Amino acid sequence: MDFDMEREEESSRRIQVRFVTKLKAPFKVPTTAIAIPVNLTRLGLSSIVNSLLQAGDPDWKKEPLDFLIDGELVRLSLEQFLLAKGISAEKTLEIEYVRAVAPRKEEEPCPHDDWVSAVDGSSPRFILTGCYDGLGRVWREAGLCTHILEGHSDAISSVCIINPEGARGATVATASKDRTLRLWKFDAEESTNHPTRIRAFKILSGHRSSVQSVAATTSGDMVCSGSWDSTINLWRTNDSDTDGNLVLTKKRKVNNQALESQLEEEAVSTLVGHTQCVSAVVWPQQETIYSASWDHSVRRWDVETGKDVSNIFCGKVLNCVDLGGEGSALIAAGGSDPVLRIWDPRKPGTSAPVFQFSSHSSWISACKWHGTSWFHLLSAGYDGKVMLWDLRTAWPLAVIDSHKEKVLCADWWKADSVASGGADSKLHISSGIYIQ
Repeated sequence: MDFDMEREEESSRRIQVRFVTKLKAPFKVPTTAIAIPVNLTRLGLSSIVNSLLQAGDPDWKKEPLDFLIDGELVRLSLEQFLLAKGISAEKTLEIEYVRAVAPRKEEEPCPHDDWVSAVDGSSPRFILTGCYDGLGRVWREAGLCTHILEGHSDAISSVCIINPEGARGATVATASKDRTLRLWKFDAEESTNHPTRIRAFKILSGHRSSVQSVAATTSGDMVCSGSWDSTINLWRTNDSDTDGNLVLTKKRKVNNQALESQLEEEAVSTLVGHTQCVSAVVWPQQETIYSASWDHSVRRWDVETGKDVSNIFCGKVLNCVDLGGEGSALIAAGGSDPVLRIWDPRKPGTSAPVFQFSSHSSWISACKWHGTSWFHLLSAGYDGKVMLWDLRTAWPLAVIDSHKEKVLCADWWKADSVASGGADSKLHISSGIYIQ
């Protein structure tokens, strides 16, 4: 009996709160203080705010919400949160609410003939995928493949859109286990009932082993590639032969059809320093390249001198790296354990991560910062999950488990969608993700 009374007393304990938001109407509730049970969790808070919104607008449709206290997302009950943060329950508490970051819709999956190993969603006009069948594919939307890129003789391991904001003509790069990279051009606005099959206008040869990753400069005049031969090569992307380094391959006949001539080019320079596979490269500024490797390091390279000017060792094989967050300066990387690590190289003692997220249950295959938010990024893993993260809480905001097998690649698309591919041979698009 005493226990029941104690529980009843606990659930009836109340705290004065004021709900505030930066959201515009119709998301605003009155800012007068109200008393609510102190044991409420995020779902209970969401229910209260939705009820307040509905009171002001009978047509209001319930919206999932998230809550911040002193800039940190609430992932415990209010009582536990206040206790953990040493915040007094006696004063009126100001709670900010935002729209929850979670997909509202799953598009129809886009089938491939083999594992989907690479995806780039940096262009709002299309998604580019790479597949173990050696083909690249261009998707204008879920289910609509407009172009097939053919020519590689082995699996594609990485893809890159060179001019994401460009005009009708798109230029893209693909990297393959066949030791080459290829550059392609196509009309991104072309309307077609059947995918147009295209061949590369340039083949980039020189790596001695599988090419694992490719990234372009923001200007689009060069790409860099990381390989299992432990090197990073830099290449020009132009399609003229003015520099004299281009070799015209002879026309060959296949099935009695003469194929278009393709330009072949060697690397402009090679960055040497990694001791194992260079699994990921990013080229955020013209003068700086970042790389991640199976030698457990993330390195920053000075493009002009060709030297690695700083490196971070984390004791784990690394599969992915990306730059983003505040000032586009935070380094996120993942690899052979379930931990997504984030470093801030501006802080002394940068070998220690400033954030570690550990909700995956297997290797991490991809990580990507959101294009406009300082707080949000995604990760994908061999556990079949894509997770959405916010630096203001240690728990994932949302877990996308559309894939039934390992997820090998993931990227943001159009700022409010996530595109991911994996060993289930499908491209999945999760849309309707609101990020303030």
